[in-house]
Order: sequence, then C-alpha cells, then structure tokens
Amino acid sequence: MNRPPAKFEFSRTRYGTDAVAEAKQAAAAVNLSLQSDDNAEREFEFNDKDFSRVRALILKIAGISLAPSKQSMVYSRLARRLRACKHNRFSSYLDALEHNSSNPEWEHFTNSLTTNLTSFYREAHHFEILKKQLQSMSRNSRIELWCSAASTGEEPYTMAITAMEAFNSMNPPVRILATDIDTKVLEHARKGVYRLDQVEKIPEDVLRKYFIKGKGESEGMIHVRPEVQALVSFRKLNLMENAWSLRPGFDAIFCRNVMIYFEKDVQLQILKRFAPLLNTNGLLYAGHSENFAMARDYFSLRGKTVYTVNADKAAKTGADGEGPVRKFSA
Repeated sequence: MNRPPAKFEFSRTRYGTDAVAEAKQAAAAVNLSLQSDDNAEREFEFNDKDFSRVRALILKIAGISLAPSKQSMVYSRLARRLRACKHNRFSSYLDALEHNSSNPEWEHFTNSLTTNLTSFYREAHHFEILKKQLQSMSRNSRIELWCSAASTGEEPYTMAITAMEAFNSMNPPVRILATDIDTKVLEHARKGVYRLDQVEKIPEDVLRKYFIKGKGESEGMIHVRPEVQALVSFRKLNLMENAWSLRPGFDAIFCRNVMIYFEKDVQLQILKRFAPLLNTNGLLYAGHSENFAMARDYFSLRGKTVYTVNADKAAKTGADGEGPVRKFSA
C-alpha cells in the first residue's frame, strides 16, 4: 500500500504489456482454431496463401481489387469451379491457371468473381439527363452510345427505351454498344428475358409499350420487345485489355459502379482512354459513389455524376463524323 507511485505505475505497465501479449496469443490461437474448423467444414482446403493468389490474379486480368473481407465469397464462388474441373485443392486449380495463359478456365474464373448488381432505371436521374441530351441532337446522323459494364442488360435496355422516348419513335437514330467482361451475363442480356419482380418499379405504361409478358412456359417472365433489342449490340470487352478495337465518335459512355472495383491509377488510365472515344459534346455517366476529380485534365464535372469531355481530348473525327477504328493502348 506504501509503494512509491513510480513503482506502482511500472508494475501496472508491465502487467498491461503482459496482458496484451497474452491476449494476442489467445486471439491467434482462436483464429487458428476457427480457420481449422472452417476448413474442416469446407469441401476444399482454402488458406490465406490461396486467397492472396486469387486476389493477385483477378487484379491483374480484370483490375478488380478484392477486399480482405471477401475471402468467404471467393471460396463459395470458386469451389464450383474446382468441382467442375475435378481439382481437390485450390492450389492445384490456381496452378493450372497460372501455367497456361490460354486455359479456357480463365473465362470461368473471371466470370465467377465478377459482381453484377444492376436494375432497370438504376440511378434514374441519369436517364432524364440522357433523354435531354438526345433531344438536343440532330436526327439526321446516327447517335452512338456505349454501355461499358452491361451486366445482364438492364442498363443498355433502359438506355434504348430512353432513346425511343426521346425521339418518340420505335426506331430512333441511336445505336448502343453494350460490353462486359462476363460472358455468362452477356448471354442472359442478349435474350432480354427477366422475372416480373425485376421490372416491378417500371411504370405500367412503359411496360406495356416496351415489354411483352410471357405466357405458357414463360409465365412469370417478361421479354424486352424486339424493337428495343435491335438498338443494342452485345460484345465481350475487358476494360483492362491493352487495346480496345473501338471507333471514336461516341456521344455518351455509361461506366457506372464499376470503377469502384479498380485502384485509382487504373481508373485514371481507363478514363484517359475514354476521352478520345467521345465526341466533343460527349458525356461520361459515372456511378453515384464514383469521383473522377483525378482526371480533370480529361473530364469536367457537369453535375450529378455526369462529366463532359474536355474538347482538346475528345475524338478527332472527320467531317462526316466517322473516324477510323483505333486500338487504344494503355
């Protein structure tokens, strides 16, 4: 009780340090136990090294930066591929990929780890802006739009419907290129068939005009009208590819809620490649949580996550508005 304060403080500090060390050891033991239990319940062993390899591979080929918290998601999605390829360990599955760059399994690997969250009229204010943009343009030349992350098709089909509404025509002078890295979702998109709950937020008059309800075997489904589908061309394109075979002269590029999966330096490189594809008055539509301030030399914020391309960086097209097909390298 009569110990000097300094000694008491020292003893308390030592006690605290020992307690922290013991707590860390206990936590490590618990984590190891949990990992062992987790793998015991899993069909395939999946450790931190495997997860690190997956993260490095998907970052390299698709630019997707997986958060450390995505380990369970990665396991559940890739476990199906291990079964399909008859691998009994993640390490052997990843070895097979890394040792053969032309392995067709790369496509399945990428498809499995791609997030495809979308809906009709998602971030609806963008389509009001697009409608006004289209109405301000000439009807005498074809208008080119690009949806660069088409997913299962809801976004490009909404763009097509917006064009039809803007021109009050089922055959407006608009063509839409819709691309995605995921070949499975592109197959879905081309069919243009959706569940009724996927269109429940669309006004009834729009549904009647641009969709056909399924009957018989298609009961409970709804089909995009052929006229709407005719405006959209679907194609596989990886934004991380070294070159895109695209013709300059787009009037709008939709790249929404995809940049958030890329590192900032990758975002900037992609934005630099978007700019010379857009016409002088072209617009870039971004996702609600995306900010492209680092590309101010190429784009200027117009408002509500819509950017105008800076004139000196825009497409250099001929008098007829057509430019040569160019391969844009990173």
